Amino acid sequence: MRTISTPACVLIVDDVPNNISLLNAALIDEYIIKVATRGRHAIDICRSMPVDIILLDVMMPEMDGFETCRALKEDPRTWDIPVIFVTASGDVEDESMGFACGAVDYITKPVRASIVRARVRTHLALYDQNRALERLVQERTSELNKSHLEVLQRLGSAGEYRDNETGLHIVRVCHYSRIIAQALGLPESEADLLFNAAALHDLGKIGIPDSILFKPGKLDDQEWKIIRTHCEIGYKIIGDNQNSLLKTAAIVALTHHEQWDGAGYPQKLKGSDIPLFGRIVAVADVFDALTCDRPYKKRWHVSEAITEIMSCRERHFDPQIVDAFLRGGHEISVIQQQFTDGASRPSG
Repeated sequence: MRTISTPACVLIVDDVPNNISLLNAALIDEYIIKVATRGRHAIDICRSMPVDIILLDVMMPEMDGFETCRALKEDPRTWDIPVIFVTASGDVEDESMGFACGAVDYITKPVRASIVRARVRTHLALYDQNRALERLVQERTSELNKSHLEVLQRLGSAGEYRDNETGLHIVRVCHYSRIIAQALGLPESEADLLFNAAALHDLGKIGIPDSILFKPGKLDDQEWKIIRTHCEIGYKIIGDNQNSLLKTAAIVALTHHEQWDGAGYPQKLKGSDIPLFGRIVAVADVFDALTCDRPYKKRWHVSEAITEIMSCRERHFDPQIVDAFLRGGHEISVIQQQFTDGASRPSG
């Protein structure tokens, strides 16, 4: 955003040199002036440098002012720049057309310097006020989102602390999941969404009895049936929510134990019927489980765990996810060393 001490940039768009000179003389003492004689040139300038307000003629060759204004308002890079039409046409229909195109004002020629300066000053003040308000909203929204994420991460830890007293399994799975998503080529926004949603993948363990969750030996068939309900328990706790993060978290909680060949649970989904994020967390979760101590087993060496993941390619796991996991091997190793059990759990 332009600071108070920085002069605003005014773009004059007109194909008549005398009109340009008049507008330039009226504004040059207060503002930085840029000039374009064609609509297409004006659009290029607005896309390539900061422009704070545009004075736009209507009658121009090749691309008239109405077309130029519509093109500016359709482009996310330029839509918010205020446009003032400066034209010889005082026709009511043309004026209505100008406002319909998205202009903030309409000045008829011949122009008076004092009127031009007053209109430009007014609309620049409104523009700066709107941008300041938008920035404040973005800051408040960011703070609110951070608070929501912290609540979700701590809620996810509530289930994990019962199964792993350090709670670092959930941290590693979140990081592993994001690394795999990035290796798959997913957009950063999607990778970040998965990173936060994966925190709730084992939330349903809250509903599993301690006698089963902490049993040092093998589980019997009935105990396995009970522990497998944690997917549906987690899904029900999160609920049917329209918020994209909670919706993703619910899907991950429900599907991260499904298997590529259809032998998983709870719905026995197969192949691409399993949501992508569930397939990613499945690999991240199993890798971490194999390389950590549990009440019923000792940790595996990393190389053994990787061999196991590869052997389950096209059976337990989506082959593309396994390949992405292998491509992210170095980053996964760094995370594993950074968040080893026994280390202090990161806040937030």
